[in-house]
Amino acid sequence: MSLISIAVLGIVIMLVLLFLGMHIGLSMMLVGFFGYWIATGNLSAALGVIRQVPATTASSYSLCVIPLFILMGNAAFAGGMSDGLFDAGDKWLGKLPGGLGCATIAACAGFGAICGSAPATAATMGVVAVPKMRSLGYDDSLATGAVAAGGTLGILIPPSTPMIVYGIMAEASIGRLFAGGIMPGILLALLFIATIVFKVLRNPELAPRTDRKITWKERFSSLKGLIWVVILFAIVLGGMFTGFFSVNESAAIGALCAILIMIVRRRFTWKSFMQVLTTSIKSACMVYLVIMGADVLGKFLAVTNLPATLAGFVEGLQISRYLIVIIIILIYAIMGCFMDALPMITLTAPIFLPVVTGLGFDAVWFGVLCVIVMELGFITPPVGMCSYVISGVCKDVPLQRVFKGVLQFIPAILICAVLITIFPNIVLWLPNLLYGA
Repeated sequence: MSLISIAVLGIVIMLVLLFLGMHIGLSMMLVGFFGYWIATGNLSAALGVIRQVPATTASSYSLCVIPLFILMGNAAFAGGMSDGLFDAGDKWLGKLPGGLGCATIAACAGFGAICGSAPATAATMGVVAVPKMRSLGYDDSLATGAVAAGGTLGILIPPSTPMIVYGIMAEASIGRLFAGGIMPGILLALLFIATIVFKVLRNPELAPRTDRKITWKERFSSLKGLIWVVILFAIVLGGMFTGFFSVNESAAIGALCAILIMIVRRRFTWKSFMQVLTTSIKSACMVYLVIMGADVLGKFLAVTNLPATLAGFVEGLQISRYLIVIIIILIYAIMGCFMDALPMITLTAPIFLPVVTGLGFDAVWFGVLCVIVMELGFITPPVGMCSYVISGVCKDVPLQRVFKGVLQFIPAILICAVLITIFPNIVLWLPNLLYGA
């Protein structure tokens, strides 16, 4: 059996293990170990990979950024920053058709700027926004769908855990990736808001209009609730983009500032702090296990020379490079229905990245595009993590209603992906401005 055949068989076996319910990190590690053993015929070398990878991953300085940003997001959640975000969004966007839904999207975008997790963003805003929308007569599918879709902004607007993992695997600048996610994040938030306005204008029964009067004084007064978010965002990303902090230093300072904000806002108790630490450790361990598994699998694929062979084959095709990108996007969209974002990145980056860069595309642009398409996986069945989170928050809303609501926002994600493919400077303009072309 040829090395390429061994690689393809290994990937098929891994997909079977995933569908059987095995953890993605363990399945990649298992297939990677046995695949490396079979491909090299050297058990000692395969055991050496298993011994080396966990120690290397756990001691990696570049990976320290992941638990620190996770800690920052959990502390920000415990600090109650979501209330001010939603209130400000309501005051400024509340008069639009479906105004509370629009305010929810804006609040999700703001919370995503300090969280980095889609499910956490959806859960946080779901507790605040869904009960209020339903009390005012909003359709259940619109209310829950808006929060679930808005939650996906948490992995696009920096800091973003999937972007960090992609940057490490692609050896791309995490700072450039973060900068590249800002403009697409704003664009996607606007497309979500436009979707709500369009739907409500077509069917006003989805979201009854309100006659309440909102003065400009109330609008500007509501901005006080954004102070802590702006401070945290400015310290973390401002320090990173200006070069005052490294990425790791920004993450550490951000985590410390988020904990200090908990104290200043009188949200700090020993119980809440331990809960923040416990949740952060569990999330970080899950991410590390996935990265370890991907590293072992990557070494197996490298031995078989599958990525380089695939890249050479694609480059030799007499078709447009944009058509190849569209095919990759479709693969991601389909995989997103069955797999979470982190496993998708760790599984596919070693295979697709050489293809994309070989075609002359920018690695940062491709990373942001991947994250946008992967957002589909957070809301579409059967995985749909954000949809499940919202269903858990709103226990009396059937999951089918949540999925019905999020389907309305899928065109916005696809339009955003198409726009940054046609106009790559939407992604690259800010990174080139801050870091140079």
